[in-house]
Amino acid sequence: MKVQNPHDKFFKKTFGDVAVAKDFLNNYLPQSITDIVDVDTLEPQKDSFINKELQESFSDLLFKANINKREGYLYFLFEHKSYPSRDVAFQLLKYMVEIWNAKIENTNQLPVIIPLVIYHGKDGWNIKHTLGEMLSGYEELPRDVQAHIPNYKYLLYDFSRFTDREIKGEVRNKITVTIMRDMPREDIGEILKYVFRAAVYLLELEDKQTGIEYLETLVRYLLSARADLTKDDFNELVKKIETIYPEGSERIMTLAELFREEGMERGIEVGEAKALARTAIKFLVKKFGFVPEDLKQGITKLDVPTLEVIIDGVSEYKDLDEVKKYIQ
Repeated sequence: MKVQNPHDKFFKKTFGDVAVAKDFLNNYLPQSITDIVDVDTLEPQKDSFINKELQESFSDLLFKANINKREGYLYFLFEHKSYPSRDVAFQLLKYMVEIWNAKIENTNQLPVIIPLVIYHGKDGWNIKHTLGEMLSGYEELPRDVQAHIPNYKYLLYDFSRFTDREIKGEVRNKITVTIMRDMPREDIGEILKYVFRAAVYLLELEDKQTGIEYLETLVRYLLSARADLTKDDFNELVKKIETIYPEGSERIMTLAELFREEGMERGIEVGEAKALARTAIKFLVKKFGFVPEDLKQGITKLDVPTLEVIIDGVSEYKDLDEVKKYIQ
């Protein structure tokens, strides 16, 4: 199944850039970790460890780096649902074990992996950051017994709670965190204002070509993530951008073509989503005998990949609550 989530594409395009990832780590890692991680040795790895069923909910990036003067890894897990997953510590553990499995073939020692979770959903992150929290009765066990049971803590970056003052780093990093924080929650007017301000901020970059390329990435994210963007709004944004990037006018003009292509794709996907929504509701009624009207309405608003996941899982659902978790 092809991953179509716009947040996935934007996350990988931005954080996959070593300069952006390095700046993020320099500004957000705890000092004790910064002291032992040589970010100048940061090297992106091509592997992804997320299974197909979860690719519409999670994205990941793996970087190799010297950690305490030895080869180690920093593993970014990005959750782009509107609510936090309660089993994220368990999911992370499975992915880290897969990384270790891939590395143990060449050595009898496992590398250090530092796990980082990035989240920007509408609901704030309200889950503890340890595997132990998922283990029944773990906190009640004596400390010497706990020592025999696997537990770890991941680093959490909940962008939904970041204030403007808390967003740090160089210009691309600040824009990335801000737009990921605001895209799911601000109205389209505010988003458009920020995209233009971001274009102005990108003028700070010495390499103007890098600024133009990043701006295109930003606008692609806008086009794919916000269905409420109108053609008039977009054309107005392009005109404003042209006034501050005259040297990149040809590149910026292609954004209009991007908008038309995105509109066509959106139209095709809307038709497909309607058909899949009808199928999902039909299967659920057949399984449970009744589907409440509010749940039906929620299903009709879902995108194609989410509807495919629901349809694939119908035979395993024990009740309709298992479907409600997909409704934002």
